[in-house]
Amino acid sequence: MEELPLDQVRTLLAVVDEGTFDAAAAALHVTPSAVSQRVKALEQRTGRVLLMRTKPVRATESGEVVVRFARQLSRLERDARAELGMSDGAGPVRLPIAVNADSLAIWFLPALARVPQDPPVCFELYREDESHTTALLREGQVMAAVTSSPDPVAGCTVRRLGQARYLPAASPGFAARYLTGTLERDLREAPSIAFDRRDDLQDAFVRSLTGDAAAGAGPVRHYMPTSEGFRDAVVAGLGWGLVPETQARPLVRTGQLVLLAPRRPMDLPLYWQQWKLDSPVLSMVAEVIAEAAGEALRRPSPDRT
Repeated sequence: MEELPLDQVRTLLAVVDEGTFDAAAAALHVTPSAVSQRVKALEQRTGRVLLMRTKPVRATESGEVVVRFARQLSRLERDARAELGMSDGAGPVRLPIAVNADSLAIWFLPALARVPQDPPVCFELYREDESHTTALLREGQVMAAVTSSPDPVAGCTVRRLGQARYLPAASPGFAARYLTGTLERDLREAPSIAFDRRDDLQDAFVRSLTGDAAAGAGPVRHYMPTSEGFRDAVVAGLGWGLVPETQARPLVRTGQLVLLAPRRPMDLPLYWQQWKLDSPVLSMVAEVIAEAAGEALRRPSPDRT
């Protein structure tokens, strides 16, 4: 069985992280020629093309497997050195996590503040739609992710966090102008708010309302790429949208928002996926996140996970 030489594996990771062979060479204190030779040798050993020679360099699907292995190896090595009392002078523990914008804005940051800082932990957060955070896990860019997928990425474990509830809402002025007939028809024509082009929550609500698998929100969609911006756009009357319950309820009480279908909330299941590593820091963070999610989210309905 062919082994993966660690110097070649670490070199591949450096190239991906730094973006170019020259930058990787500077980070590793070797020549660009040495970096190129190591990567080529690793590709020959694996029989796969591991890098796309673009600017910046990108890992291929096979390369992502090696990159993920390299990051896991680095994490395990650091944990082992810490348990042995060997200081490597590398500074705080780096923990990259992918999380959706609404969780980040509402409950995730206070949860991270609960994590003990002994040893110090440096959080590197990647904001991504909850239906796409697993891609970052698969590529090896992050060690853990808040996701809507219950299906574990290869090499990862998954646990339920809870249900994030969303309420269809609009400003009173918007409702008076655009929502004058049946809701099923009006929402297919009225302007709506979406987080980005991947956000299909409004479309999913319209489909659930109409029972039409081909239905969706109207052609006028305003894109607001932050949780706060999304909420404010709905309050301002730019369009209707699914607003997180925690944000919507106070605005309903003050009359800034009206609920369009009070008995038809949208519940989005959220899960925590992380690498299968015996890492004390990662395990500690996972427990803190699960506890905070249990307080902030609704109890999950029974499912297969």
